[in-house]
Amino acid sequence: MTADLYDQHIAGFGTVRIRPLDPASDADVVHGWVSEERAVFWGMNGLTRDEVAGIYAHMAGLDTHHAHLVTKDGTPAALLQTYEPAADRVGECYDVLPGDLGVHVLLAPAGPDGPRPGWTSALLTAMTTYALRVPDRRRLVVDPDVRNTRAIARFERQGFVRGPAVVLPEVDIPDVYLPEKHAQLAFLERAVAFPA
Repeated sequence: MTADLYDQHIAGFGTVRIRPLDPASDADVVHGWVSEERAVFWGMNGLTRDEVAGIYAHMAGLDTHHAHLVTKDGTPAALLQTYEPAADRVGECYDVLPGDLGVHVLLAPAGPDGPRPGWTSALLTAMTTYALRVPDRRRLVVDPDVRNTRAIARFERQGFVRGPAVVLPEVDIPDVYLPEKHAQLAFLERAVAFPA
């Protein structure tokens, strides 16, 4: 079992824990999430379980990109990826500042009871708190697809400020292929998230 990197109790919601993703033992859960139509912008629709596990095994060997499993009261609730923008294609599209950290978020699907009010906000609060405080960062950057208006609006409700719309270049190297992506950048300053 992988040790937790962070845990936070949120009153009226529960306990959120963040730990490194285990590419092998978490593959079934993650593959189920990324295979759903609602996750089309994640870019893994159509991949097999083993292909998804392979991508995350590759990521686990990097110093610049990290995948995390987020749980709520012990149940998988989200996938959180963090990365160094200067070591990512997004770094070609804006002026990376010292203390920047890139973030990708994929929430688990709603359970049998349907959407849960406050669920997304509580999870994002825990994830942004972790990303800003544990690695001690000044600013978070997200780059959702410009067509993913729900994600853009969700980040703005969390306090992210919309930046420029950019075109992330195609990446085609051994072990990694990412098509060109039209993205909407948004930023969350630590000072805004945690005012003094």
